[in-house]
Order: sequence, then structure tokens, then C-alpha cells
Amino acid sequence: MSPLLDELVQALRCLPGVGAKTAQRMAFHLLERDRIGARRLAEKLVAAAERIGQCSRCRTFSEEPICSLCRSPGRDDQLLCVVETPADLYAVEQATGYRGRYFVLHGRLSPLDGRGPRELGLDRLADRLAEGQVRELIVATNPTVEGEATAHYLAQIAHAAGITPSRIAHGVPVGGELEYIDRTTLAHAFLSGRRLKVQRVIQLAVTH
Repeated sequence: MSPLLDELVQALRCLPGVGAKTAQRMAFHLLERDRIGARRLAEKLVAAAERIGQCSRCRTFSEEPICSLCRSPGRDDQLLCVVETPADLYAVEQATGYRGRYFVLHGRLSPLDGRGPRELGLDRLADRLAEGQVRELIVATNPTVEGEATAHYLAQIAHAAGITPSRIAHGVPVGGELEYIDRTTLAHAFLSGRRLKVQRVIQLAVTH
């Protein structure tokens, strides 16, 4: 195999779920049938990597310092929904009638992977809650073990700020990922949230 072709195949393997064979098929397809598409893909990847950063307010992906959702005057400042990823934010936006604000963690508490409160921006979240506008914190982390640990940690932060935390729960299967949940199920889960009680978080998460 050409060294450059081999480098292309290896580069494509950085995508989630793409192994050696799939990456090879992608590379061959682009070179055999769609070189124009390959150039367009390369241009957009470079542009996105260089120009897309994080919103300084909610931490979702944005080309501007403050994203369009945070700039929108039509959102409810008293509601703040915390999600794990920008993909989860988009899932909530598309599937529900939620009109509040967001905060994106870009992960969940996982000390073994080096993700503690600081990596999730929880200090920034606490500062935002201290501003006094938020009245309810909606915790929309995924219903995994780490997601639940993160949810309880967020509940502690909310209670410390005198804010009511709630948790989406009903209709979302344990171990599921929000971006793969169908719209009807996610909408029902959002309307059927339960209040969160402050509980001791897994010791590893707290002491990281």
C-alpha cells in the first residue's frame, strides 16, 4: 500500500467505531469515486478544527465567543439544563420544547480517565449558579453509572447554591445515550423528571 494511502487509512481510524477495514473502505471510496468530496471534506475539517471553539457561557461548540443559544433573548434564564456533550444538547433541542439555557460538561466524572470536576468545568457552573438568575437546574446526564455519579455531584452544587435540581429519568433506558434515544422517548423523559435528593457521590469522584 502507498505510504500516503496508509497514512490516510490510519487517520480515518480516529473516528468512533471505525476499524482498519472500514477506514480502508472509506479511503478507497474517496479516491476511486469522490475526489471532489474528499477535497471538500478535507477543507471543512481544517476549517472546523481551526475556527470552532467553545461558547464561553455554556461550553457548547461555537464559532463565536458566545453561541446563538446563549445570545437568544427568547430563552428562560431561570432554567439551566446540564448535558454531557454538544450532541446531547442538540438531541434535547430537537426532541423537546425546552426553552431554557444550557451548560455542557464535555464528559462525565471519571477519575480513572482523568476527568474530575475541574475538567468538566464545574467551577464555572458553580459561578454561574451564584449569579442568582437560575432557579432550577435540570440534570440531563446519561443514565450510566458515571452519569448518575455526575448527576448527584451536580445536585450537591445546586443545593449549595440554594437551587432546585431535577433529573430526567422516566423513559430513558439505563445505559442509554441521549443522542441515540428517539424523540418521543426523550420528550416524555423530559416532561417526567424527578427531583434529585442530595446523596454522597462515589468517593473517587468527590476526591479527585
